[in-house]
Amino acid sequence: MPTELAQVERTLNVAPGSLVTVRDADWVVTSATQTQDGMLIRVQGLSELVRDTTASFYEHLDDIRVLDPAQAKLKADASPGYRQAKLWLEATLRKTPVPLSEPGLTVSTRMLSDPLGYQQSAVRQALDPANLRPRILIADAVGLGKTIEIGMILAELTRRGRGDRILIVTPKHVLEQMQYEMWTRFALPFVRLDSVGIQRVRQKLPATRNPFSLYKRAIISIDTLKQDKYRAHLRKHKWDAVVIDESHNITGATQNNALARLLARNTEALVLASATPHNGKKESFAELIRLLEPTAVSPDGDIDKNELRRLVIRRHRHSPEVDREVGSDWAERKELQHFTVDASPIENEIADELADVWLYPDDGGSPYSGDNKGLFPWTLAKAFLSSPAALRETASERMKRLGTELTTKQRGERDALERLATLAAEAEGDASAKYDRLVAYLKQIGVGPAGTERAVVFSERVPTLKWLRAKLQKDLKLKPDQIEVLHGGLDDQAQQRIVESFKQSSSPIRVLVTGDVASEGVNLHSQCHELVHFDIPWSLIRIEQRNGRIDRYGQRHDPQITTILLKPSNERFAGDIRVLTRLMEREQEAHAALGDVASLMGKYDVAAEEDAIAKALAKGAEIDEIVPGLDDVKNDADDPWLALLLATAQKPAETTTQTPESSDDGSSGLYANDDAYLAAALDEVYATPGAAPGASGGGGVDYRRHAAHGLVEMTPPRDLVQRLAVLPQSYLRDQHVTDHLKLAVTETQARSVLQQAIDDRSSNSLWPEAHYLGPLHPVLEWASDRALAKLGRNEVFVVRSAVDYPTVLLIGTLTNNRGQVVASSFLTAAMPDAANPEFVLVEPHASARSALDEVGLTGPLTNPGPVEDIEALQAFVAPAVRHADVLVAELAQASATSIEDSIEAWSQRVAEWELEADALAQRGDLKQRRVTVEEERAIAASMKPNRRLVRPLLLVVPQEEVE
Repeated sequence: MPTELAQVERTLNVAPGSLVTVRDADWVVTSATQTQDGMLIRVQGLSELVRDTTASFYEHLDDIRVLDPAQAKLKADASPGYRQAKLWLEATLRKTPVPLSEPGLTVSTRMLSDPLGYQQSAVRQALDPANLRPRILIADAVGLGKTIEIGMILAELTRRGRGDRILIVTPKHVLEQMQYEMWTRFALPFVRLDSVGIQRVRQKLPATRNPFSLYKRAIISIDTLKQDKYRAHLRKHKWDAVVIDESHNITGATQNNALARLLARNTEALVLASATPHNGKKESFAELIRLLEPTAVSPDGDIDKNELRRLVIRRHRHSPEVDREVGSDWAERKELQHFTVDASPIENEIADELADVWLYPDDGGSPYSGDNKGLFPWTLAKAFLSSPAALRETASERMKRLGTELTTKQRGERDALERLATLAAEAEGDASAKYDRLVAYLKQIGVGPAGTERAVVFSERVPTLKWLRAKLQKDLKLKPDQIEVLHGGLDDQAQQRIVESFKQSSSPIRVLVTGDVASEGVNLHSQCHELVHFDIPWSLIRIEQRNGRIDRYGQRHDPQITTILLKPSNERFAGDIRVLTRLMEREQEAHAALGDVASLMGKYDVAAEEDAIAKALAKGAEIDEIVPGLDDVKNDADDPWLALLLATAQKPAETTTQTPESSDDGSSGLYANDDAYLAAALDEVYATPGAAPGASGGGGVDYRRHAAHGLVEMTPPRDLVQRLAVLPQSYLRDQHVTDHLKLAVTETQARSVLQQAIDDRSSNSLWPEAHYLGPLHPVLEWASDRALAKLGRNEVFVVRSAVDYPTVLLIGTLTNNRGQVVASSFLTAAMPDAANPEFVLVEPHASARSALDEVGLTGPLTNPGPVEDIEALQAFVAPAVRHADVLVAELAQASATSIEDSIEAWSQRVAEWELEADALAQRGDLKQRRVTVEEERAIAASMKPNRRLVRPLLLVVPQEEVE
């Protein structure tokens, strides 16, 4: 066992980037965390037998030998143009996490997404160095690209060493969509744990093993996660980041909320996303904020407005910073179309029955025998306005609930329901005026078996969806695969299949008949700009959500929203229809003026809006009584949530111009781009000596570059194939990636290939033929690991360049108790006196690029042969490390002071929260203690900087030394 002193030394000096020997193998440390069980280090293998392996070791279980950077051995580089040294150096810098304190964006601006300033500002807010933990509620309105903002945040966290283990929780019908966006846009591979993915895990793991230990990054639905067996596994698993999409579904005393609270405790970074995060109830919204930052909500439930501005970001279509940028990439919505059609005789008979017996009976009481007498008649009315099929099923379901042993009142209700059901059944067989208008409109816009036009038809009721499918297929002469029905009763595979198919140009689907399961999170705009409301939701929020499926950023055609309304001859019923018509118009007005509709009624919740409208209709209220006008909303200063929305939506955009110095991603500038780096790595590792670049090299690897087309092709070697196993399974299958991998190495080509996959009418796959070689691509990570293996245990290269004296390039890092890099410095240590190695001139640099430029490595180099007399140069290494460490200690102190100031402010807020909670508890007013103060203090303590590490990266000697 190691001595106590050795353990202390190890604890003080091990940090990300440290080289260690464990179990007779060499590893590089990726994180080092102080836990209750001692130091836990996570490592990446360097030596041959563990090269493609990651592992975790506890100091008290394994003999972990930390290699002293000051004792690093020199190795002369004999490769052409110092290729090995440059590759090793580039790989090392790419593997070194960007510090938490880095204010600029790094990799997220180099991904396959449009460089929109308003999206970048969301990322900056989440990563603000003043925030000890990246936690944010993205409350942008429908259509602004919350998924892209999520991907950008996760990409930045990954580059900062804080995104190794990520869980995304999303509705089941958008699992594949989220997986697709994360991989195609950001090169972040996530395993999709839908029903098929879970079955695959069960085949690989015993039932008692934690399924989340198998994959570092996973996407799963909240319906799956809330099952008891998965909650038990989640309690034992820590995440670097958790994303909860459509997070308005996790409030209240529900299983969803219990799951969210569990995840919030077990993750550092937390991203919540919802276009409708406020349901009008203070406590529900406070619960969301409490997940992000427990102390942002006082013990008595008040939300700290300053914290709210830090934790929440909200913009809409017409926010100044959005409006300036979206331009032609978001086509303007056409004027709303209302088709009002006269009811048929049988439909008028139903309307009279509903009005006279249920809605406005002369005796003042409907036949309904249950509670909420005023609302059930309107449930029947909503069903009727949807379709005869929906009315018949609603009446039939109510009769089933009544049972057989009935009271006099219940028998009266059943008789009335039977009359409605009989009329509805008759109407199903007759012509429907509203349905006929739908068919006429679809034919008018060109929807048919031979056309390319598509339409989305929304309805609330599943019976209506099925009724429409059967009738539309026949009347439009569509083949069975040209019309699909999407609703919540379908399994996850069916839902994902329909959604993904509809996005493809090759899809046979011409009409998608869908319920409101598709009103949240689903992108339907890539091939469609026609949306029909076959029935109107009694909620402005739901209307906006539906419209947002085609009216969103990236829509290339002016979206057309159409409603079809039945107009019965019964005047009292017709008045209600006018209210619903105005409801649609109010949504259009709010969309144009505010970019948001939730504030109109002030309910912020679909169910609350529906309930309010039903009650208002029952009272015969006018539309202005139900939904205020825009002027009333804008002047409403009594709603603090609305005030915050308007304030955040109107705040000016941040400056988004990134300079190389402020957006340094850790790559050195030794290579022009990622393509050049990959090319050098592949030529070094696999090229046959004497063979031309691009020829089949050792190991059977076929690698070809098509510079004119911006493409790279390669046959992945076995060790790369193993890494690619975590890529989306459908992508691996559709594009045969493990046999032949294609990469698009320019953004222009990548965008073209991605769009081709969407527009290709001959393909049934959305996955692009060539994937974008972004900075986080697994192929680059693999290439970096192979480059790092070119050096042995604790070695650094020696090269020649245009320097005046032997100069050591070094990096100094400061880490916290969580093993995260909080600050870093690049330094050069020049030795002008060969006879006195202790005379060292140390200079700090603002970035790796600056330091490399100082030692002349950023230009082309010629290697006349390996540097000789390595033994004499060895004497420069240890003094360089010692002198650099003195300077790094001074630089680290400034960074530590700033970080500790933030920690102190956080700790002070926790202390104030505790005092307030104690006071309320003494008075008996504290209902529930929502914050575990000890946990918050432990988090703060773990953030404190405690270790620094200085490593030599390269020794550069003057060029004249060759003579």
